[in-house]
Amino acid sequence: MTHTFVAFDGTTLAYRTVGGGHPLVCLPGGPMRDSAYLGDLGGLAAHRTLVILDNRGTGRSAVPADVSTYRCDHLGDDVEALRRHLGLDRLDLFGHSAGANQALVYTTRYPDRVGRLALVTPSTRAVGLAATAALRQEVTQVRAAEPWFPAATMALESIVAGAASPEAWQAVAPFFYGQWDAAAQAHQAAESGQRNGEAARIFGGEGAFDPLATRAALAAHRGAVLLLAGEVDLGAPPGLVAQLGGLVPDAKVVVQVGAGHYPWLDDAEAFTATLAAFLDRPSPPAA
Repeated sequence: MTHTFVAFDGTTLAYRTVGGGHPLVCLPGGPMRDSAYLGDLGGLAAHRTLVILDNRGTGRSAVPADVSTYRCDHLGDDVEALRRHLGLDRLDLFGHSAGANQALVYTTRYPDRVGRLALVTPSTRAVGLAATAALRQEVTQVRAAEPWFPAATMALESIVAGAASPEAWQAVAPFFYGQWDAAAQAHQAAESGQRNGEAARIFGGEGAFDPLATRAALAAHRGAVLLLAGEVDLGAPPGLVAQLGGLVPDAKVVVQVGAGHYPWLDDAEAFTATLAAFLDRPSPPAA
């Protein structure tokens, strides 16, 4: 079911709900991709009511009058507007990929409003971390026997060298899926029609992130935190996710075997079991 609410600047934003139980607010990645690609997160809706946000200018949400509000720090304020709309004292948050940055920005600005925090194959720009060539090589070399590997490797080298053509990005797509099968190919083919390119370019612009403030907020955070990496994910290699985990006291870091950047597609049962176990844990006592 689709619902709407009004953001801090008057922009009408949409979200859909699916499932039952305590709400889990889900922030999509891309950045700035229609949340449709999340589906029902591999059946996670059987355990929670998923409140899946379409960020401004994506999906069924309106385009803002001021496009500078596509920047991630403003998107954090959209989450706060959603919390108020839902009438919740605290939010359990799920952030996928670039959506993890949005969740981290929100945690930095509204620390007392965050309950459980689940970051899945997270982007780490908000804390100033980036994947090294060595970390990426760890996940690419294990795919060497795949028929698409030679072309994908050449394309990746061209992207790293600054020649990031659409053809090159298409060629490296298999590195983001645990299995490059028909389902993965269909999921990837839908991306171009789901992403707001202008918004994506603005998302991480100057002023979007304050890594020192976010690191401090995470160091002080006492809520339950799950960081889930895909074993063969080029986008958020497990070594990078482990570095993020080192910034969060008592964070639980899980590597899903055989998974890429969309672990609910690669093994829905394993994914939902990990998330459900985390979400069902008793909450830590309030500070």
